[in-house]
Amino acid sequence: MKNNKVNLAVVGLGNMGVPHTRDIQTIENTQLVAVCDIKKERADNIAYQYGIKAYYNYHDLLMDPDIDAIIIATPHYDHTPISITALKKGIHVLTEKPIAVHAKDAQKMIDAYTTSSMEFPDLVFAAMFQQRTLGYWKKVKELIDTNELGKLVRTTWIITKWFRTQAYYDNGTWRATWKGEGGGVLLNQCPHNLDLYQWIVGLPNKVSGFVKIGKYHNIEVEDEVTSYFEHENGMIGHFITTTAESPGTDRLEIVGEKGKLVCENNQIIFFRNRESMLEMINKSEKPFDKVENWRIEIPFIDDDKHPHRQIIQNFVNTIQQKASLIAPAVEGIKSVSLGNAILFSALKAQPVSLPFDADAYEALLVDLIKQSDSKKSQGNEEIANINDSFH
Repeated sequence: MKNNKVNLAVVGLGNMGVPHTRDIQTIENTQLVAVCDIKKERADNIAYQYGIKAYYNYHDLLMDPDIDAIIIATPHYDHTPISITALKKGIHVLTEKPIAVHAKDAQKMIDAYTTSSMEFPDLVFAAMFQQRTLGYWKKVKELIDTNELGKLVRTTWIITKWFRTQAYYDNGTWRATWKGEGGGVLLNQCPHNLDLYQWIVGLPNKVSGFVKIGKYHNIEVEDEVTSYFEHENGMIGHFITTTAESPGTDRLEIVGEKGKLVCENNQIIFFRNRESMLEMINKSEKPFDKVENWRIEIPFIDDDKHPHRQIIQNFVNTIQQKASLIAPAVEGIKSVSLGNAILFSALKAQPVSLPFDADAYEALLVDLIKQSDSKKSQGNEEIANINDSFH
């Protein structure tokens, strides 16, 4: 660090990397010193814009002694080797979601971080789970953590606001392929939702997945998912998503003995029970009795401006030992494992227990890559404005 600023580099200058370079300019205690992309013209253009260095190979970038930390915004499979190489050199890492394509690669990254931390005790390894910064989700988690709902019995998330056209999938040869991306809606659109699910109510111990491959799009990965979860505490869960519904739905219901939360349209509604419904089941002498409840709109601080920037700022502050990480990358294996388990269960046509056999899942993924007959054309790989993608 020089002049009390963290020297950052961005690896991967696509739809996420370019906005990250802009966000860095607004953060006082950091500075962008280099960018890296395998497309030389793309790296040169951004480097010229900011008067910084351009690299076209991450190995060369990571040899630069001026770099303190990197943000990885490359296609998914590249997150693992780039992270491991950087961590071994004592370079702080903030990786885009998902942290890896499959749980085995995620564990390799965590192992590299654990080992490297012995040599570099202040090493920081973070993930871009910016939804955790939103007041909306922080309030939902607070209500669960403080036991406002009591014993949880059901969590259902219908998240189908991920509508994508064929043109979206045709933009880039790596997209929506087993070899290039490693999955579809679960790996590309839903890592944030999967992270929030486990962050708020925890991981299930058994997963039953029902998945359709290329049902609505000419792609070789999943574009429709219905899944059923069983949790150790008896709670059941549902996770339903697709990239083919318009208008879509984003509705999370969490039901406990003390009431129900309905999270939709940027509102948190708490149907608060006067008494435990589980107690009412056993004590009431009326066959059609109901638990009295009140409808309460839960207020929250709407601090959702620039969530990506907040994660970068938190990453830099943690490097300078001024904060703790909002989204440690070691937690990223949870959402990866949940997404993997849904797909694994669907392809095996049987429930999968967590933790599952990561080697067996990797082998299945390798087979899918080998069997791929995709002859995807080069298409028009543009840098798109993706602001409307987030909700």
